Amino acid sequence: MAEVIDGKSVAEDVVSKVKALTSELSAKGATRPGLAVVIVGEDPASQVYVASKSRTAKECGFHSVQHTLPADTTEEQLLKIIGDLNADKSIHGILVQLPLPGHIDSGKVIQTIAPEKDVDGFHFINVGKLGTGELETAFVPCTPAGSMLLIERVRGKDLSGLNAVVVGRSNIVGKPMANLLLAANCTVTIAHSRTKDLPALASTADILVAAVGRPEMVKGDWVKPGATVIDVGINRIPAPEKGEGKSRLVGDVAYAEAAKVAGAITPVPGGVGPMTIAMLMANTVASAYLAAGLKRPSF
Repeated sequence: MAEVIDGKSVAEDVVSKVKALTSELSAKGATRPGLAVVIVGEDPASQVYVASKSRTAKECGFHSVQHTLPADTTEEQLLKIIGDLNADKSIHGILVQLPLPGHIDSGKVIQTIAPEKDVDGFHFINVGKLGTGELETAFVPCTPAGSMLLIERVRGKDLSGLNAVVVGRSNIVGKPMANLLLAANCTVTIAHSRTKDLPALASTADILVAAVGRPEMVKGDWVKPGATVIDVGINRIPAPEKGEGKSRLVGDVAYAEAAKVAGAITPVPGGVGPMTIAMLMANTVASAYLAAGLKRPSF
């Protein structure tokens, strides 16, 4: 059976380090890290995420600010708030919770955030830095950054010569994940719904990352014996065995089958999920260090 990669425990390690770095920053007389979270509208899932992010920020000792705006907020009003946060020296990270209401252009909003405060890693400048290997100053999207830390826990930092297959080509996970693996000297293939003979390709991977958003799509016989499998998917499916109308969470990988073959695998829940908020905190503390003219901490 595969080693189960405990994302919760690694996320706790990251948060502990963020707390220590925050104390260190204060001891040096620098401004403590500041994180501003902006949410527009009443989306219940978004509200849960935002509450969790704000809670963790406070736990880390950050200056935590939350702007909760009504669904009819205009694009102009939202852009003004972002402009004010860009100019606020006590704020090092700005996060606009997606999705935004339909009348607001998400792309325009994200590109308005100052790149050095873009702790989500979605600004084109950060995307470009990651794509060209400028990892010292780039902010990397939190989910792939967290997935990379989990891979390093199993395989070490130097992944030279390993084959990596990323299933999924989104701007939020698939593409940045591929760039991180390339920077670690993997041979990387990005696969997607149009890829021919996906099972055969997946089975060549020493590192297999599934980020397609399709429940249990990656089967056990797609996995190379001993591979490291990172399951980014979070899907809710019916679970009649738990009772009428009940559901359960599954990933993009058929876990029970894959765990028999893989060398190491992330569970869902409890794998990549906890890493996302932990890496948001890591990016924010890194931004505060850079703003203070100090060396960026590594995780």
